[in-house]
Amino acid sequence: MSKFLPLMLVFLCGINTLSAKTITVTNAAGKPLANVMVMQTPVQGHTLDRSDQGYPPEHIVNISDASFTLFTDEQGQVTFEQYHEQAVRVRLRKPEYRDVTFVLAQGENKTIAMHLFNDVLARAESRPANTWLAALNLNNDEKLKQSYIMQCGFCHQQGSHFFRRPRPTEQWEKVIYRMIGYGSRLHDEAQEQLPQLLSDEYGRLYNNPELIPKGTPWKKHLQHTAMTEWPLGDAFSQMHDLLYHSNGLVYVGDNLQDRLYEINPNTGEFVVYKLKREQSDKHGGLMGKRLSDFPKHEAFAGVHSFAESPIDGHIFITTSYQQRLVEFDPVTKTFTNHPMDEGYYPHTLRVDKQDRVWFTMALSNQVAMFDRKAQRFTMFDLPNRSTREKLTVSGMGIILKLMDWGLPLANWFSIDEKSTGVPLPYGIDLTPNGDVWFARLHADSIGKIDHKTLKVTMYDTPFIGPRRLRSDSKGNLWIAAFPESMIVKFDPNTETFTQYPLPVYPAGSETPYSLNVDKKRDIVWVNGNTSDALYSYEIDKQKWTHYPLPKRVSFTRDVEIAPSGEVFTTNSSFPSWHIEDAQPTLIRIRPNVDSDKDRNDRLTHNKHAN
Repeated sequence: MSKFLPLMLVFLCGINTLSAKTITVTNAAGKPLANVMVMQTPVQGHTLDRSDQGYPPEHIVNISDASFTLFTDEQGQVTFEQYHEQAVRVRLRKPEYRDVTFVLAQGENKTIAMHLFNDVLARAESRPANTWLAALNLNNDEKLKQSYIMQCGFCHQQGSHFFRRPRPTEQWEKVIYRMIGYGSRLHDEAQEQLPQLLSDEYGRLYNNPELIPKGTPWKKHLQHTAMTEWPLGDAFSQMHDLLYHSNGLVYVGDNLQDRLYEINPNTGEFVVYKLKREQSDKHGGLMGKRLSDFPKHEAFAGVHSFAESPIDGHIFITTSYQQRLVEFDPVTKTFTNHPMDEGYYPHTLRVDKQDRVWFTMALSNQVAMFDRKAQRFTMFDLPNRSTREKLTVSGMGIILKLMDWGLPLANWFSIDEKSTGVPLPYGIDLTPNGDVWFARLHADSIGKIDHKTLKVTMYDTPFIGPRRLRSDSKGNLWIAAFPESMIVKFDPNTETFTQYPLPVYPAGSETPYSLNVDKKRDIVWVNGNTSDALYSYEIDKQKWTHYPLPKRVSFTRDVEIAPSGEVFTTNSSFPSWHIEDAQPTLIRIRPNVDSDKDRNDRLTHNKHAN
């Protein structure tokens, strides 16, 4: 039988070649174009049952039709083996070139040319938000610009297609007023200055598009990168955070619709689970009026962040609109609500080796710990920066109650440059020795809770806006410096900070929302949520790598890493209609794929895709 093996291999390879779709991209002169982003999506996908308020009913298996993205090699080619028995819609994208979109029939190959932009405004419009943000001149006042970035850029991009239009000062005043009501802490002086400045500056840039600089170049490593996107929810969803679970499934939370999505990245199948409501729950939770002018939302709890228990695999979820910690059993698919007597705005969480759940309480200036064995919460009060802050924090329950009654206190209260009263405990993580570390976004500080003594120690940061943080395998902390376009390493042994600017073009124009560390490989993955990208930093090699995402106006808030090194994130702009096609997605990036065949072998999809 062995003598027939070579013939069998040739035959099988022939079938593989016939079934694949090969796309060749050239420039106007017919020369191959490398590093072109090529995305394919099925023309005829699965029809979802949207009978539950426009969403799939819970506990029903659905299929999300994935989009697959590859980058052309030096010959200008990519070969897809997905959807080979049906027509696909293909989009080509490359910086400084006009997009090309076409339909490819079953079994069809195609050679197509891309052309550079001739129109200066159209070319500027094709560039990511960070290029417009970099060109924005706010009276040459760097502190004002940092405040603008931090307080106006945590829900969606600044400089995106939604903003880069001339609009009158009065419109900017209304936008900023609404933003303050949503929770921005833009200080009083900035609220007065920005409407006129933004009106003048975006008008100036729109009318002089040659002032918009180029973005970060796409490099050769992308030829060994594969990306997959699964659409979830709709334009009124917010896919806030996610979790790669030890069972191989990915869990994504829709913050605005109180839905948990369970996705199988090997098949594209997903199931929706709606959070358990208590009889006393009301629409909007403790912040009922906060989204009263938002056109559609079903948030009673507000799904925020996730963490997995190392003991039984249960998933713990913070719900920002309630005084509660939620537990989800991924086997029985049931929720358990754990009510808290104090504290406001449960935020980011981690579970330690003793099965204790640690999480920040953003509006009550606390870190909470839930002991699963004792079924008891312990609150750690963090230091206040002033008497005024102490009074504000202690009165937060009253403030939230008055706001729930419809009083626009957020717009009435004075806000200073230090955001006094709201230091905002934010990111949290555990170092290998068990210590608990957290960041306070508005207080420019990080802190430690000693795992043995439970003593709290604070450290001022030599940079503004520490957002989320993670530990590497050696116990160093990596911190996202949101308004400063960098990440920062903190060594707990030497108590020193080291800054690492992101390799974004133009320099200093990124707003890293979050990061995560691949501890197996000691690679830091960073959310580049203004440049439509993710960035990786290999710690030992001191090497940065840039990964452009498939959609414009991609705003990502978290990163999860599979044991294989695959990286997952979500397109989670608020509101989601800012995204290029108004469709939130779960995104998977597979870096360092060795060949076209390997890329396609690993870009698996469900059996129904073909």
